[in-house]
Amino acid sequence: MTGSAAITAMAAHGVTRATVPWKAEQSVVTINGARLAMSMIGPADGIPLIVLHGGRGFGTHDGVFATYAPLAGRYRVIGFDMRGHGRSEDVAPFTFAQMVADIETIRQTLCGGRRIVLLGGSFGGMIALTYAVVHPDALLALILRGTAPSWHHEAGALASFRARAARAPMATEGMLEKLFTPTIESDEEFRLIMFALAPMYAEDPKTLDYDKILLHTAKTRYNARVHNDLFADHSYDVVGRLSSIHCPTLVFCGAEDWICPPDQSRLIADRIPGATLEIIVDSNHGVPGTVALQHVSRFLNDRLPKP
Repeated sequence: MTGSAAITAMAAHGVTRATVPWKAEQSVVTINGARLAMSMIGPADGIPLIVLHGGRGFGTHDGVFATYAPLAGRYRVIGFDMRGHGRSEDVAPFTFAQMVADIETIRQTLCGGRRIVLLGGSFGGMIALTYAVVHPDALLALILRGTAPSWHHEAGALASFRARAARAPMATEGMLEKLFTPTIESDEEFRLIMFALAPMYAEDPKTLDYDKILLHTAKTRYNARVHNDLFADHSYDVVGRLSSIHCPTLVFCGAEDWICPPDQSRLIADRIPGATLEIIVDSNHGVPGTVALQHVSRFLNDRLPKP
């Protein structure tokens, strides 16, 4: 594994040596017995900013790393494929607790035990929230994009799907149920479900490029076992512990987020003392990278001012 995918993603996001005067470093690092694909950019003494990808069972860090690589300088941006995802090794267990343990080991071994800024979206946001309630004193700041504090968001996602079903004519409620349960039968079934649901994530359903969706779906690694294991213990719920998070926190999401509806971000922001909430108009689940970077940069400049 060369890590070239992260560099390709950076170029696709317009991130070059001309815009970011740091060279991205790609490596494979053994963390708690699993070899994890990792990318880093920025000075070794920069504030550690760990970015977590979404996509339970199929995500990679390439996109989120490329989005926030321009923060390199004051920050050392670190992204990695969680175990069982992307180019990282399939080493069980695949649980929220293990993902949190992996982040803590990265903080201790690669960040010198320093406090970190932790950023995650969607599934990555759920892992970030779980880390935050377990290790609140390890955080300088917490940034959450389009996520939820419990599994109860699934009811809102189903309602959104029913309201927008015409966008994804191949998708069914049965497929969505499989997406939220440990019942996907194979990697290929997983791939087909995500291909059918892909139009639900589009920012503008009128400009869907099905050829691009097909190419992306064909290239993505889907791991049904990892997905199923992460849904096997359907008890994720940190709502009652959010008040223990005391670091500066930004919560933002698209106003049209279908799978983690805005009421979930409002709930998080209401329960975390002093949290900042931003609802991005005309945005779906993903929030365009340039928009996300703008909001995150402003938040960090305001809440973590330079000495």
